[in-house]
Order: sequence, then structure tokens, then C-alpha cells
Amino acid sequence: MDQISLIEGVILTKLITIESPEGNVLRYLRHNDNGFNQFKESYFSTVNKDIIKPWKRHMKMSLNIAVPVGEIKFVLYDNRKNSSTYRRFNQIILSPENYFRLTVPSNVWMAFKGLGTYNLLINTADLLHDPDEVERKSLNYFKYDF
Repeated sequence: MDQISLIEGVILTKLITIESPEGNVLRYLRHNDNGFNQFKESYFSTVNKDIIKPWKRHMKMSLNIAVPVGEIKFVLYDNRKNSSTYRRFNQIILSPENYFRLTVPSNVWMAFKGLGTYNLLINTADLLHDPDEVERKSLNYFKYDF
């Protein structure tokens, strides 16, 4: 992955794949990893090809995301007025070939698009899901060309 200037608080961690003729091991998250706070909930989510899941931000929750299957483009937007990266976008494509963990702090907006035929992400969050803790906006709320 080319060097990118990340939004303040976002961490992109190169992950390792241990190759084996019987099947590979894709390491994802360890308790002492940079950016990992605590485990409260972990889940998988699929993203259909060419589908864009619109903008959302968690007001308290931090996310740890990896894509072990397929290819997903994540777009982050920082509208935190006190942030050094206020009004900055990041675009990050994750896949088994570009195997990183994306750590997204609270209050950073995120939308994402499935690029592969079948796309699977895993997220480990530091809080349990609470529908009152997340804010959602339509895809055209922020001007970004997916």
C-alpha cells in the first residue's frame, strides 16, 4: 500500500498471512496490538459487489476492521472540528492481497463499497452495538465520488 496521510486517530496495521499448503492463517487481532482497546463485540458483514453502504459514524465506539475475503473500499471522513485532519478524506482498499487492519476511532465518518464478487469483513468493537450510539447519513451527504 502506498504511504497515505491518515486521519487523526486512524491506524492502519499491516497484518500477516501464514501460508500453508493445507490452508492459510490470516492473523487479525491480538490483545496487545496498537489501537486495540477492549473486546465487547465481534461480527462479520458481507458487502455485495458494487454496493455502497452509506455514511455512518459511531459516537463512542472504536472499530477494528479487516477483509479476509474479497475487496472493499473504505472511505473515511473527519469532520471533528478539533482534529488536525478536519475535513480530510481517506480512501483505503482492504483485501487478502492488501491485508491490513483498519482501526477507526469514534466520531470519524465511514462509508464503504464492495469491489469483489463476494466481500467479507470482520469488525471487533470496543462497545456492544447500540442503535442510539450511531449516526447515519445518506451517501450524498458528503461530496465524494466512489
